[in-house]
Amino acid sequence: MTAVSLLHHTLRKTQGGSIGAALHPADVTDHFQHLGRQAGLPPIGLHDLRHGAATLALAAGVDMKTVQEMLRHSSYKVTADTYASVLPEIATAAAEKTAAIIPRRVLPVAEGRIAG
Repeated sequence: MTAVSLLHHTLRKTQGGSIGAALHPADVTDHFQHLGRQAGLPPIGLHDLRHGAATLALAAGVDMKTVQEMLRHSSYKVTADTYASVLPEIATAAAEKTAAIIPRRVLPVAEGRIAG
């Protein structure tokens, strides 16, 4: 059972509703916050979890297009504009990968001279 379906099931049981019925977003948020407090977790919103998942995916090397599809953003640009600046190390990693494929020739160091 996924976390979302578990939350849905628990929320419906506690509110006396039927499984599969539509949930009001405020009820889901309230119940999520209640579960977080019970677990002793710091307060975090559901949307914050979404941003966290996207940020972790990008940090793990998942490409931006995959993250866009994961988040169901309408366009690649929305995802790139939102998350590219979140992780400057992505840009650094891209530059390092690009530099790594440039062929280099190692020059011999003359005896008694400092390379540089």
